[in-house]
Amino acid sequence: MKTYSLQPSGPPPGGYRIDYEEELNPSQLEAVMAGGGPLLVIAGAGSGKTRTLTYRVARLLESGVPADSILLVTFTNKAAREMLRRVESLLDATGPRIWGGTFHHIGHSVLRRHAADLGYSTGFSILDREDSRDLMAEVVSENKTSAAGPAAGPATAAVGAADDAAVGAHDDTRAHGPAATRLPKADVLVDIGSFAANTLRTLDDVVAERYPYHLERLPEIHKAVAAYEARKRALQVMDFDDLLVLWHRLLREPGEASELFARRFEHILVDEYQDTNRLQGEIVDLLARGHRNLTVVGDDAQSIYAFRGAHFENILSFPTRYANARTVRLEVNYRSTPQVLALANSSIAHNHRQFPKTLQPMRPDGERPALVATEDGRQQARFVAQRAAEHVAEGIPPREIAVLYRAHYHALELQMELTRAKIPFTIRSGLKFFEQAHVKDLVAYARIVANPRDAMAWRRVIALYPGMGKVTVSRIVRELEAAADPLALALLEPPRIRIPKKCEDSWKQLARTLRDLSEPGPAGAPGSLLELALFAGYEDYARDTWPNADARLQDLRQLVDFAGGYGSLPAFLADVALQADAPGDEAPGRAPEDSAILLTTIHQAKGLEWQVVFLIGLAEGSFPDARSFASADALEEERRLFYVAVTRAKDHLYLCYPLVGGRTDWAAVQQPSAFLQELEPATYEEWRLTR
Repeated sequence: MKTYSLQPSGPPPGGYRIDYEEELNPSQLEAVMAGGGPLLVIAGAGSGKTRTLTYRVARLLESGVPADSILLVTFTNKAAREMLRRVESLLDATGPRIWGGTFHHIGHSVLRRHAADLGYSTGFSILDREDSRDLMAEVVSENKTSAAGPAAGPATAAVGAADDAAVGAHDDTRAHGPAATRLPKADVLVDIGSFAANTLRTLDDVVAERYPYHLERLPEIHKAVAAYEARKRALQVMDFDDLLVLWHRLLREPGEASELFARRFEHILVDEYQDTNRLQGEIVDLLARGHRNLTVVGDDAQSIYAFRGAHFENILSFPTRYANARTVRLEVNYRSTPQVLALANSSIAHNHRQFPKTLQPMRPDGERPALVATEDGRQQARFVAQRAAEHVAEGIPPREIAVLYRAHYHALELQMELTRAKIPFTIRSGLKFFEQAHVKDLVAYARIVANPRDAMAWRRVIALYPGMGKVTVSRIVRELEAAADPLALALLEPPRIRIPKKCEDSWKQLARTLRDLSEPGPAGAPGSLLELALFAGYEDYARDTWPNADARLQDLRQLVDFAGGYGSLPAFLADVALQADAPGDEAPGRAPEDSAILLTTIHQAKGLEWQVVFLIGLAEGSFPDARSFASADALEEERRLFYVAVTRAKDHLYLCYPLVGGRTDWAAVQQPSAFLQELEPATYEEWRLTR
């Protein structure tokens, strides 16, 4: 295979259009002008990674590499389009198209050409996530197993179909009983198979590590996943994972297609390489196995997606797998002040498994980051709201202010405070805390106790129970609405409501739960009431229903703590209801970007930047996540997450932690995050808040 040296021996026809030495700093120039062979570009935060990759593509073209023999792999199609648009702009020309896009986009193009080699027709269909879930539910049903819902509990309510929990609402044949062991729902089964495929691991390993509470059903899980795979082939359909799995098979198995793609691309460039999973990493290695003209660009210090299957070893082991690889470090940062970078460097230096680097600032001095200790979560929220308002008054646009957090529930009190202060905000996840399906489910129990005539709450709660389909739920709710005292009617034993025989156990479980909730103690204490509802079956339901059940249960435990701060159930429910009508936020969680500050998890903030960044909830056990202390690798990933957060700030950085956590009936003194305690004291200033 011919390789191309990018060091010119003479100008091509028409001469060079780009003055690379003028446009790039020395490290960027080294990466752009490097010759063929393996090249690892370690691109620190804010160091011009996209610019470097774009100029390298342009340089390849100027050096004579045919456009259609260049493969550019990115993590979004938008990123690929933007890079290729910039290349065309740099060269002031258009011509043959470069192959560019996500792994799935490129895999789809390859499989359309070679489907016959895998036993598929070229007209195969592609399943989206909802299609995959429905097909899995169908094959499970046909195999006479149940992929249904919870122990005592829930299937997503028909009310709130716009929620993120529409999963399984059509399923009217759920297993029952609070202690029953049942097959997880279709969404979870699809996730198990997907994670195994992308990480090249067995189903047994994935279930043992991520879903240990389903280990007893491992044989049925194997059967369901195998039936799903067979049905896809019979129907001539592929899901998103197949676009990579089958592409990978084409490259591995001897044959014409494998040989063709060993020669097809003369240069391969991969963006965000630290986020590739094992399957994607192997695809890249197979594509480059002949010529080894492979450029990978990424930052090991920003590898934060292990929970999605990202394989940190891909970037870490690159110099070992490609023994003659050239490594270029981009360490000049154009985003942040020297003070922000000093703190970031101080933190990431504590990681052992990394490519050492020190971000070098190009901007003038600014303020030192502030380490802000608050009495509790409510004072933390008040501080953020007040300081954000002050920055806006100083002339900083709201869109240049962001609040970052480790988990969505950390922003619960802040959302309340911003609503009270009439400060518009938007949430990058699209849903406010109290809009999430699992939160609405648990709150619906409290609504019934507070107002037994709340038909919408009844509808939501009843639909959570096994066997309760839409028709049954509607009929029961009509009977309750006609009663003088709906709650008293529901608690009668034997039932005076017409309950289908298949739902009798479910109704008994619901009645027991409501009886416990309506007793004087729980009914007068919102926190206790929600805690009782959570452990009366909803916890098991969540694990059977959602792939991210652990994160949702964290939300609900925080909700219990938050509700414990209220002296009465009506006061709690009133504040919850007010969240749906936040001033300046007409579409919940979607205020106009220019007029609203942003609330987002750190994972969703990667790649973005703001003038002002608040990082909240930096208490031990919350960030880093308590579970990360069980593994050195997990703890280092948490530190990388902290590093990503602080390097989003351009000018002002606030690191906030509450000294006390818990609720009014119990409270716990909290230590600042380990990541704060290990910082060099000179890199921050401490702020003491007064009432």
